[in-house]
Amino acid sequence: MADGLSEKQQRILDYVQEFLDEHDYPPSIRDIQQGCEISSTSVVDYNLKRLEERGLLRRDREISRAIQLPGAQSRRRVLTVPVLGKIAAGLPIPTPPEVLPEGYDEIEVTDEQVKGRTNAFALRVEGTSMIDALINDGDIVILEPTQSCDDGDVVAVWLKAENETTLKKFFHEGDRIRLQPMNTTMQAFYTSPDNIEVQGKVLSAIRQSW
Repeated sequence: MADGLSEKQQRILDYVQEFLDEHDYPPSIRDIQQGCEISSTSVVDYNLKRLEERGLLRRDREISRAIQLPGAQSRRRVLTVPVLGKIAAGLPIPTPPEVLPEGYDEIEVTDEQVKGRTNAFALRVEGTSMIDALINDGDIVILEPTQSCDDGDVVAVWLKAENETTLKKFFHEGDRIRLQPMNTTMQAFYTSPDNIEVQGKVLSAIRQSW
């Protein structure tokens, strides 16, 4: 134990190091509370301040998961993106920068998962139409808001006549659009360009149900 540290402070310091080694990004205050079996997040915050005063860690209170240990290599930055609903919902996706829906969830992701985009959003996947692309029922996809895409992109598409949103691979074929599921048991869906509205392009997926 470092000189002058309480047992709780040493436990927090050890936990932060172990979490960084395992995940390559810092723990949240709630992670520390649960991992160190501390009574409340306010107690964690108090002890983090004491560790900061002694120069044993640094943190940015304006950013989630911004704890750093002196001398440690730079870690991946963690961002928070809104989870705006399910991809099979019966309404268009209210993608940023529009007003976010009341009571929306959030998920923490790394820079790598959003590929540097600052306006990314997330959707929960319903169904198995993209299972061969390693996107399964219950997974979360991270998307970049866009109204355009290239052939072969996996996109969230609003189908106007069908009044639904779907996640598929996008292809131009003559005067039609082919929306291709990545599941060998399912058929492609063909529609006209004026029936679709691209709402987002998939940047990454977070598996939840495998």
